[in-house]
Amino acid sequence: MSSTGAVVPFRAHRRPVRADIAPRHDDDAPRAGAGPARTGLLQEEELRAIEGAHPDGITAVQIVDAFTSRGIKFSEASFRKYVQQGLLPRSRRVGRKGKHRGSLGVYPSKTIRRINAVKQLMVDGYTIEEIQGQFLLYTDLVEGVAEHLAELWSRLAGDATRLDPALRRELEQKLADARRDGDRLVERLGELTRRFAAPRTDSLRLAGAAGGAEDLL
Repeated sequence: MSSTGAVVPFRAHRRPVRADIAPRHDDDAPRAGAGPARTGLLQEEELRAIEGAHPDGITAVQIVDAFTSRGIKFSEASFRKYVQQGLLPRSRRVGRKGKHRGSLGVYPSKTIRRINAVKQLMVDGYTIEEIQGQFLLYTDLVEGVAEHLAELWSRLAGDATRLDPALRRELEQKLADARRDGDRLVERLGELTRRFAAPRTDSLRLAGAAGGAEDLL
């Protein structure tokens, strides 16, 4: 697991996907020129490429396009539902360049990874209530740890370029070791929070929570 943009999906107690799910009509077909529809989700290399292309944030239109341009069904209507259900990190307003152009909402680049993970949970058969309870209970906190670590590594790497070459080599090696330890820490936190969230998920099932998530795919 990379320490950048970490996501904490909950995989325990996985349920089989129901075979009688009605066809979904809220997602738009891939946009013109996007190529044939593709099953599955964005791959890790695609996620990293998108995150790297939008380090300062990504708009709702760009988020939808990140999926549809790769042949994966995801409409603006589905994006709005993700927002309404509280499944995404909060956006921030950024002023447009030029006079009287107003501002637009920008989401963290990790939003793409969050959507990808939530879509996977939906494919696995989880309800909206389960996803809200188990996936989002600790995700923001663990993602915060990963993001702060990533910022720390970046600053230290930048400072290392101004050091004496011999000291620089030594500290860069120690930095690499610390980065690996940080990755393992985030991974362990993810596993630990999944275990803490399991009882909450069980209680949701016992209470009969049955909010369908299929229409958000």
